[in-house]
Amino acid sequence: MNQIVIGKFIAQKRKEQNLTQEQLAERLGVSNKTVSKWETGKCMPDYAVVKSLCEELRITVAELMDGKEAEEKSVQTCNDEQIMELLRRTQELEKQKKLLYGIMLIVMGIALLALSHTIGGSDMKDFVSGVILGLSIGEMLVGIYVIGRGLAEI
Repeated sequence: MNQIVIGKFIAQKRKEQNLTQEQLAERLGVSNKTVSKWETGKCMPDYAVVKSLCEELRITVAELMDGKEAEEKSVQTCNDEQIMELLRRTQELEKQKKLLYGIMLIVMGIALLALSHTIGGSDMKDFVSGVILGLSIGEMLVGIYVIGRGLAEI
């Protein structure tokens, strides 16, 4: 899946239907900025709107994922339902990956916190301990932020 190719295909098919980004967005229940992001290849449509998008553009899900119209004699190896299920599972895994990154940052922050408490005794060691403590707190806060963003997407 090449997001840029798919985005150009979405723009092409939208224009063939004489729709503006705003009109397509309104029909799909998304913002026109979302449609713009699809068309520039910055992101992919969520699996929840893919079927509606394909219906509006009068294409199949396979054509959308290929970023081009199917040839007349082409053989389709997967049907639309299989492609939709793969897309749904892929997007779920992406969201879980973000949660795991957040958890990993928090765990690393806790490890740095423990390390900062083992260092100390002289001015230099106290300084290093303070820097590590600050890094650990920052890392845990970033981890909490990443987890929060991941949960908001779910």
